[in-house]
Amino acid sequence: MAVIDADNLILGRLASVVAKRLLNGEEIIIVNAEKSVIIGDRHYIVNKYLERRNIGSVRKGPYYPRMPDRILRRTVRGMLPMKKSRGKEAYKRLKVYMGVPKEYQSAPLEKIEEAKNNKLEGFITLKELSIQLGAKLR
Repeated sequence: MAVIDADNLILGRLASVVAKRLLNGEEIIIVNAEKSVIIGDRHYIVNKYLERRNIGSVRKGPYYPRMPDRILRRTVRGMLPMKKSRGKEAYKRLKVYMGVPKEYQSAPLEKIEEAKNNKLEGFITLKELSIQLGAKLR
């Protein structure tokens, strides 16, 4: 079981590394999901996610989340072969949390170096994106 701290990690790179490790049979817990970042123009990213949310209907979907932990989980899901049983089993081994739950505070937090964000500007955090999408975060 690996506990990964998503603070200042790039969403897509984090998701691809996590998806690969899930397919190899690891159980992964991601904490601080709201602090991960998406690199690019802030307005473009917000508009892209708003368009995704407006596709389809309430009854049929597709369902795109607003909350940061759900966005990260959905991103990893997109990198797994969900129509195959191994993809579904891998997805069940993933847990994503906002903040750090009490049971994982003493666990050693792992950082993924290849997903680290080195930019000072030109990105948006998942928390900021979620607030733009209408999530009620404290």
